[in-house]
Amino acid sequence: MELNDAIQLIQNDQLSSSQITQWADLGCGSGLFTAALSHFLLPGSTIHAIDYRPPASIKSVKAGVNVKIEEADFVNDPFFFNDLDGFVMANALHYVKDRPNFMRKINFALKPGGSLLIVEYDTDQPVPTWVPYPLSYKSLQQFFESQGYTRITKLQTHPSLYGRANIYAALIHR
Repeated sequence: MELNDAIQLIQNDQLSSSQITQWADLGCGSGLFTAALSHFLLPGSTIHAIDYRPPASIKSVKAGVNVKIEEADFVNDPFFFNDLDGFVMANALHYVKDRPNFMRKINFALKPGGSLLIVEYDTDQPVPTWVPYPLSYKSLQQFFESQGYTRITKLQTHPSLYGRANIYAALIHR
């Protein structure tokens, strides 16, 4: 996926804010969705880009948006931040086996009214190693409703390079 595709996939007016915000991109990989998210944030905003093998740098970040690249296992390591406006997890939530426990960790670090931006494959069929705990959009809705989230919005979809299922983006609020 290219940067413009990632920007279009997560496009939503609710991502744009009139205030400086602080986000974390969990399992940032190459930083594609870190860069995409930055295009919706005000200068002075910060994104913590977290991965167990983080990139040395992230290209195409909007000018003025700060990116802090940090090495960590987002599932097992404690978070070193709190009071975040949002989390983005692009093709990362499918690595979390114990989602209810993981959500307690997320909720502790998320401001009241904060956002979760999820990008996932729209399937419940596991692919060993690559997608061990998949989460179709329907399953995502059910899971987050069970966790007390009431506003779950499917944004856009994009064809997967692997042809098995589309990729979807969802924006979630408590």
